[in-house]
Amino acid sequence: MPPPQAESSGPLTGLKIIDLSTVIAGPLASTFLADLGAEVLKIELPDGRDTMRVLPPFKDGVPLWWKVTNRNKRGITLDVRTGEGRAILLDLIATHHVLVENFRTGTMDSWGLDAATLHTRNPQLTILRVTGFGQTGPYRRRPGFGRIFEALSGFTYLSGFPDQPPTYCGYPIGDAVAGLFGSIGILSALFHARKHPDAPGQEIDLSATEAMFRILDFLPVEFDQLGVVRERAGNRSTHNAPVNTYLTRDGKWLSLHAGVQATFERLAHLMGRADLLADERYATNAARVANAEELDRAIALWVGTLDMEMVMDRLNNADITHCPIYSIADIFADPQFAARNAIVDVPDRSLGNLKMQCVVPRFSTTPGAVTSSGPDLGQDNLAVLGEIGLDESAVAALRARGVV
Repeated sequence: MPPPQAESSGPLTGLKIIDLSTVIAGPLASTFLADLGAEVLKIELPDGRDTMRVLPPFKDGVPLWWKVTNRNKRGITLDVRTGEGRAILLDLIATHHVLVENFRTGTMDSWGLDAATLHTRNPQLTILRVTGFGQTGPYRRRPGFGRIFEALSGFTYLSGFPDQPPTYCGYPIGDAVAGLFGSIGILSALFHARKHPDAPGQEIDLSATEAMFRILDFLPVEFDQLGVVRERAGNRSTHNAPVNTYLTRDGKWLSLHAGVQATFERLAHLMGRADLLADERYATNAARVANAEELDRAIALWVGTLDMEMVMDRLNNADITHCPIYSIADIFADPQFAARNAIVDVPDRSLGNLKMQCVVPRFSTTPGAVTSSGPDLGQDNLAVLGEIGLDESAVAALRARGVV
């Protein structure tokens, strides 16, 4: 077993990011980099109105989701819409490499924080702008949430069963995907800046809808070249068969992938159904996709006669790709997750230790680490503002005026 994930500087040590964003997509973009060693300063309005602070689940009134999405960050409060707050932000920007924001297009400009002003204080500043639809186009001022990005991208249309309405998953995957593209964008801009140190800092225009659309990969070329509008297929694959989920005798769900010809042949023998191999309907992958319903009935019948452990044992011995469909409780009990310390303990000011996902990916010599959960509201005001010359009395005066 490898040693527990140790505290490490991480490969992004020295990178300094200001995170002005709210809710999920923007914060995740900076959090993924914080996991790898970047120093991220989370800035919130003094009233703590970030929606992440009021989203369940809660324990003793403490928002648990916030703790993960904003982990590994310092946190201050600052009303950047005020003159004093704007001046403080510009002082902070002078010593940071990246600014992340996800306000509606034009919002920061209206506060006197347009790109020209930001670059006046820090010409090399990289600015990541995360919006639902981008900085241009007729939708640029529209609000957006994960479900909107997923629906407009075509993703939701593909999700669910053919005879049922389109289905969302239980997590706003559109926000997470946008966060990943945000991280890629930041690192790409910084790589360019490293090659061209005298070049001005770039603005990165990230549309969350376009991010979701991008991961659908062949969908547009299929429509362009074949005129095909891909439809919902439930848990089946639309390009491999047999691929589906099957209910075991003890009421558990098995995911099975036997679309490769040799794998399908092993499955047929394992099921005692060598006759399937002589049937033209199942002779090739394309034929099996066209006749997946009949084939699935045969596999479901076989799986339904066995408990999960029994069917998994047989599939393992036959080298057939499969797995149980896990709940979070199953993940906590799984030996693979345990062997890799995929769930780590993270110290938290309010709740002691919290369990969270480990840092992804893993680096051989500069591993990242999770050293803290999401910050309490304004917990680092004195320390951070002290770094730009504001003493305790000055911070107290700002607090009295509602600036911090």
